[in-house]
Amino acid sequence: METSLQHKIVYPTGFEKWILIITAISCAILELIDTTVVNVSLREISGNIGATTTEIAWVVTAYAISNVIIIPLTSMLSDLFGRKIYFTASVLIFTFSSLMCGLSTNLWTLVFWRFVQGLGGGGLLSTGQSIIIGAFPPEKIATASAIFGMGIIMGPTFGPALGGFITDNFSWHWIFFINIPIGIIAAVLSWTYVTDMVGAKKPRKIDWWGIIFLVVAIGSIQYVLEEGTSKDWYESSEITFFSITAALGLIAFIWRELAIDYPAVNIRLYKNYNLAMGSLMNFMLGFLLFGTVFIFPLFAQISLGWTATDTGVFMIPSALCSAIAMPIVGKLLGRGTNPKRIIIIGILITFIFLMMLSFASPDSNQNNFYFPFVLRGVGLAFMMSPILSLAVAGLRGRDLAQAIGLANMIRQLGGAVGIALINVFLSHKNADVRGNMLGYISEYSNATSERISAFTQNFISNGFSAGDAEALAHKMMESILFKQQAMVSYTQGFFTVGISILICIPIVFLIRYKKTEKAKIVSDH
Repeated sequence: METSLQHKIVYPTGFEKWILIITAISCAILELIDTTVVNVSLREISGNIGATTTEIAWVVTAYAISNVIIIPLTSMLSDLFGRKIYFTASVLIFTFSSLMCGLSTNLWTLVFWRFVQGLGGGGLLSTGQSIIIGAFPPEKIATASAIFGMGIIMGPTFGPALGGFITDNFSWHWIFFINIPIGIIAAVLSWTYVTDMVGAKKPRKIDWWGIIFLVVAIGSIQYVLEEGTSKDWYESSEITFFSITAALGLIAFIWRELAIDYPAVNIRLYKNYNLAMGSLMNFMLGFLLFGTVFIFPLFAQISLGWTATDTGVFMIPSALCSAIAMPIVGKLLGRGTNPKRIIIIGILITFIFLMMLSFASPDSNQNNFYFPFVLRGVGLAFMMSPILSLAVAGLRGRDLAQAIGLANMIRQLGGAVGIALINVFLSHKNADVRGNMLGYISEYSNATSERISAFTQNFISNGFSAGDAEALAHKMMESILFKQQAMVSYTQGFFTVGISILICIPIVFLIRYKKTEKAKIVSDH
């Protein structure tokens, strides 16, 4: 049955194939850019619409929650409406909600349309990936994974740079308006070239309870991860409530999906050993990808004084290095190189990158970080494609689409967990480092007295009164202390993330790989 189905599959070729791939990857990149493009503009948006710093975070949180909810449901929705209609509709929803985000004049209108934008964007990511992988025969899945991997890495990297440039030179509204012409073109191309999946069948029933439990569980988990740090975690009754809700929702969801024969999300796929191991690796990949994109801009702006635009632009070469390395990885996999070896090389390269960042100093400049970020780009490329290739090996059709949705959800959750854990680490580390440093700053310290005296004299010579000069001198000391404590905290953060990445190596050895599997897939096809 499986073999006869595969013989019916006609893979696109030539111009049609590459237009299809470009459309899918462009939509995926657009979705991923919008996960980070807003971050550098939050201050201007909050001032423009009259929102507090705490309230404006909902602009990011709403998108993340809807995104991670819809991603595992994309396979079911593609079967229900047909992949062509669902993907085109996702493009149109994303494009229209982008327009409404740009036209929003108050916080909660903007938050609502960001939530809708996330629903459309989640459909673009997983469906786009299944379109790209479906455009290649099974023996070329490594090439398909490499192409999609470029989008996964480039999207979150280009987001801050694009957001900073638009905010500095135009206004925050154009962060959303820029999606509109791209979305219209993508919708036309999608309707023209995207086809329905061969062998896909409409679900005979819709698993409404499964969808409800998933929304409750994943929505609550994402909320806890996004808001936990700002609300002091379990000191907040709100975070406690949503944590309990998430646990109960997850238990109910798993029970429901295993108890019926028409599940919204086929979690029985996790009986596939490699998919389960691949999900653990995908979780760590999300932790690394989004965690480093989160921590480095803060480090560069707070400790080194870079602007938001400078920081975003600096990270682009890393993404370009990934784009160059991805095809190389695809060729290695195509030649039958053991994916486990490639993943381990990627882990070690990434570990070296993080160790180099952990030795940064207040005198560090952009030249000190170019080579480490080249390593980051190459390391991520060496990890991403082989992880997905191993995880989905042997899966076809609807199972493949479901596995892709689950992999994307796990990676997004890994990123959210990574950012939350890094935030907790930095909060505690800042307090510890500050406490240790304050012990050396006192009126009994000659070095401190001399430094304050020098600052005071400098301000007096610039026309300040003695009282004002002394107050400003103490503020200067506080500023120096803050920068130095941040420098130590961030470098220790890089070191800790680097050590945690090494945990992936034992997981890689647990993944099963037989070189003969490649030949088997080719003969089956």
